[in-house]
Amino acid sequence: MTASPPGGGPRPGRILLVAFLALAACYFLLPVYWLTVAATKSNADLYGSFGLWFDNPRLWHNLTQVFTYNGHIYPRWVLNSLLYAGVGAVLATLLSAAAGFALAKYRFRGREAVFRCVLAGVLLPSTALALPLYLMFNKLGLTNTYWSVLIPSVVSPFGVYLCRIYAESAISDNLLEAARVDGAREERIFFTLVLRLMTPALVTVFLFQFVHIWNNYFLPLAMLSDDRKYPITLGLVTWKEAADRAPELTQYTVGGAFVSVIPLAVAMLVLQRYWRTGLTEGSVKE
Repeated sequence: MTASPPGGGPRPGRILLVAFLALAACYFLLPVYWLTVAATKSNADLYGSFGLWFDNPRLWHNLTQVFTYNGHIYPRWVLNSLLYAGVGAVLATLLSAAAGFALAKYRFRGREAVFRCVLAGVLLPSTALALPLYLMFNKLGLTNTYWSVLIPSVVSPFGVYLCRIYAESAISDNLLEAARVDGAREERIFFTLVLRLMTPALVTVFLFQFVHIWNNYFLPLAMLSDDRKYPITLGLVTWKEAADRAPELTQYTVGGAFVSVIPLAVAMLVLQRYWRTGLTEGSVKE
């Protein structure tokens, strides 16, 4: 056992660690706090008052203006983002689970070559694929449609990588063989057994993909021209760019950004325990 310092007080190393973590937390939470405060102010108070404290808060009035501006277009952007991120993350999670499980538990020629291609996909920035995707979707006549954003969102190389690592350690070969001996077909094994065992990893993949799609800006910018199909990220940028002609859009952009953070915060708070488990479970080998 490690001897405690004289007087039984905390060790200096622990004090430094807590202080560092507190500073890091303040660094990351300060923009969220500023956004919360700014969302309660009028456009004049946004520039004429101290940025880190409230001044005549009017949050409900500001949010009402955000949601009703330009024929209630902001709620349409919210629904679009929920569609892109929700459906895209669910499909990406299922596809990653199937691919990761197959790479982990099935033996076939070229398996490692396929996995190396997946790893290469992890390292490839998504912005580099936007132009080739646009040219391909333009040939298919799918640009400026919901499909042009949804289809690329269902592919997650990192999700495939994480699911393979997790499946190798969490799913026993003996368990799979026992299910096959009992007469279960491969699709039944996958949907009734494998998905349950891989739940922590799948929640992790879903959370990462949901956040990635929700914050995606460049792909919708390249694919969409109809503002009724915009996600929140692209819609708020159009408001910000038009603020020179309509100054009230500056406050609407701040209020819209405040609302856009809420679904991400809720998803993180609800799924964080699965997220922690999913990150550590797959690293433990039997």
